[in-house]
Amino acid sequence: MASHLRLPLAAPPPLPVHHRLRLRRLPGAPAARLVEPARAPPPPSPSLRRLRLSAARAVGGGAEEGAGAKDGEGGGEAGGGLVGEDSAAFRLGDQSVASWAYFAGILAAVLWALNVLWIDPGTGVGTRFLDAVSAVSDSHEVVMLLLTIIFAVVHSGMASLRETGEKIIGERAYRVLFAGISLPLAVTTIVYFINHRYDGTQLWQLQGISGIHELVWFSSFISFFFLYPSTFNLLEVAAVDKPKLHMWETGIMRITRHPQMVGQVVWCLAHTLWIGNSVAVVASVGLIGHHLFGAWNGDRRLASRYGEAFEVLKKRTSVVPFAAILDGRQKLPKDYYKEFIRLPYVVITALTLGAYFAHPLMQASSYQLPW
Repeated sequence: MASHLRLPLAAPPPLPVHHRLRLRRLPGAPAARLVEPARAPPPPSPSLRRLRLSAARAVGGGAEEGAGAKDGEGGGEAGGGLVGEDSAAFRLGDQSVASWAYFAGILAAVLWALNVLWIDPGTGVGTRFLDAVSAVSDSHEVVMLLLTIIFAVVHSGMASLRETGEKIIGERAYRVLFAGISLPLAVTTIVYFINHRYDGTQLWQLQGISGIHELVWFSSFISFFFLYPSTFNLLEVAAVDKPKLHMWETGIMRITRHPQMVGQVVWCLAHTLWIGNSVAVVASVGLIGHHLFGAWNGDRRLASRYGEAFEVLKKRTSVVPFAAILDGRQKLPKDYYKEFIRLPYVVITALTLGAYFAHPLMQASSYQLPW
């Protein structure tokens, strides 16, 4: 703080004329040179300073620059502090009871509307939508691929138009529109996969081999820890808080810059290995292709929004898991494990285990729909 204070000292009076010295160069002496003082390094760009301030607040809760991570402390690479945000940070003291009450009300309203307007064959249009897609072909593989492509185009397309859409109708309204279109399409694709996952041509059968079930279970379990950190911001997902395009840097982002893509690949490979037929292969190809495009599109959007700060983060992270760590671009803090000992990951663990044991219930509910 003291370094920012300047005391207004009066300038010294000029020397009297008779005290001034006239310097003469002696014959043969070299001319004196003025030594130019060293120049300070240029200050970071405004976007990079804003990102460092945001990261400092996320990590240290400070109100000023320098209150959080400093250069060389906890950064992704030697000599550089955080430019992104702290992933999966959740502080009870920052939570508002009213906000979570709004979230519960919005969630109930969304589920009710989804059931009445889309899922219920008597009142919703979901069945008619699926009938229209199924009319294209009698092949379950073709219908599965078409459903995946439709969802991918809508989901990635609306993500690409987010910046423009938010300028027109606002962040919250665009989030509601985005979810209102994407969620029904996702439900239809998931239910169709559950109902027809064993209707394809059997390509291999490994379910009776010892250890395969355990491998598939463990892989599926791990895949959910690769959720993109924005998924944990439930208040933003439900538009209770104003949605933001975040640039995360800690936690799972140190392992891979695109955890959602990696998690989806792991999940698809595990389930395709277990099911072993053409429907599973087509579903996995479609989902993996969608997420590979999403990785490229996500980098493009972050570069457009954050500029120099994203380029810094990009240099110290990798798409391939652990690549940046192995080649030395990513330096893990000594207490890196603490970035996963957080409430969102505790909830993910409980929900993933619960979903496994609830598989029979999920399947029974899916079979009730004529999809």
